[in-house]
Amino acid sequence: MATRKTTKKPNTSKEELLEFYREMLLIRRFEEKAGQLYGMGLIGGFCHLYIGQEAVVVGLEAATKEGDKRITSYRDHGHMLACGMDPKGVMAELTGREGGYSRGKGGSMHMFSKEKHFYGGHGIVGAQVPLGAGLAFADKYNGTDNVTFTYFGDGAANQGQVYETFNMAALWELPVIFVIENNQYAMGTAMARSTSTPDIYTRGEAFGIPGEAVDGMDVLAVKAASEKAVAHCRAGKGPYILEVKTYRYRGHSMSDPAKYRTREEVQKMREERDAIENVRDLLITGKHATEDDLKAIDKEIKAIVSEAADFSKESPEPALEELYTDIYA
Repeated sequence: MATRKTTKKPNTSKEELLEFYREMLLIRRFEEKAGQLYGMGLIGGFCHLYIGQEAVVVGLEAATKEGDKRITSYRDHGHMLACGMDPKGVMAELTGREGGYSRGKGGSMHMFSKEKHFYGGHGIVGAQVPLGAGLAFADKYNGTDNVTFTYFGDGAANQGQVYETFNMAALWELPVIFVIENNQYAMGTAMARSTSTPDIYTRGEAFGIPGEAVDGMDVLAVKAASEKAVAHCRAGKGPYILEVKTYRYRGHSMSDPAKYRTREEVQKMREERDAIENVRDLLITGKHATEDDLKAIDKEIKAIVSEAADFSKESPEPALEELYTDIYA
């Protein structure tokens, strides 16, 4: 088996490291359960899993404060859990039930939480980017020091509206962090075949937007980069770009067999670069936790996910009257 590379000298406390482990594991187990429910026919439509990318959103959320906003694409379950949304409400929405965050009418791709300042997953590729700039504009207009995290993928980075938004965000010095979750394959085309520049974050240079590439399989590296970007925005210096290089283990969606890459490539990433296993190694080698401690956490997380799955099955389907609510014309 290949040797796994771990982060050296973690700049974090034992408590924070354990919290990162717990949060990433919750996302992983939740998504595994969602995949099972989809296979059972309890989740319909599209379902895009976040398995492999957990360190991105957990590391970025570590630098947030109350009032900061987040908006993302359709691969959104991990973002919801990382910002504190209830797993039961998320899973119930996936199964189209009344107890879901959008009362069962949004499904996997359309959930929102005003309380947690989560402004949705969006099904149109790149559509959330200008919306994220709008959220940041509101904060600047209102004179707050809040920051908006606007997530999109390497595929969406080729959309024209992204660059229109870069231009406006730079002109107005908006407090927005553009997070490019580069999982290497967009929907199913390798980045090298679809994107002319090896480092997407450099596209901000034309607009005077600083940025950097980050190892998205290292939660501590993501946290450090997030703190730097947040400090830049809170200081009133305008937008910042983080290209977080990550990797998804599953296909683009549950209907994607992912034949555009080899099983060996995926297995190599799992063995050598898995973000959760890297933190696990740090906890064990640093004597911050024992094997029994981590088994207890895993048991706790599995119970939370199991409860969410049971809630999603038991919650009733939306009443027919719900067809006529939340409609704007």
